[in-house]
Amino acid sequence: MPFQFSNVSMDGLVIVEPRVFPDERGVFLETYKKSEFSANGILVDFIQDNHSLSIRGVLRGLHFQRPPHAQAKLVRVVEGKVWDVAVDLRASSPTYKKWYGVELSGENKKMLFIPAGFAHGFVTLSDSAHLLYKCSSEYAPQHDGGIFWNDPEIGIPWPEEKPLVSPKDEVLPLLSQAGQIFL
Repeated sequence: MPFQFSNVSMDGLVIVEPRVFPDERGVFLETYKKSEFSANGILVDFIQDNHSLSIRGVLRGLHFQRPPHAQAKLVRVVEGKVWDVAVDLRASSPTYKKWYGVELSGENKKMLFIPAGFAHGFVTLSDSAHLLYKCSSEYAPQHDGGIFWNDPEIGIPWPEEKPLVSPKDEVLPLLSQAGQIFL
């Protein structure tokens, strides 16, 4: 089996660790195999891939897409290091308003599967980081949404005290202002 799947403390979030084959030439690893993911309960058809390059201290998020274009994501870092965060926005979930954070890096090769209904964000911990993620729905600007990255109700202890945040992300609403986003 080329992957190890580990459920975390939040309903639906999964850490995926690929089997790495190193030798004197470098390394080889599979980063996605539909049959393996399906056999482990991740029944998602990914239809769009995204690539983000960020410098140290950049915080992107917390982003999501509203239904009917909500996105599940499979996030990984190919170079550098980030602290990746998912926030459960599903009002019917036992982990509603809870967050989970994990370090993803080119070195540890861990991936985070985030189901639809979560907001996603990350902060870059290395000089730069290349983050790749698969999405289950195409980007739909009219369904684009987000919540303020430093919402005190959620209480994420970001490892960067003064992150570099886009003007768009700096004015995202608090969760209490955004209303119910997902059932």
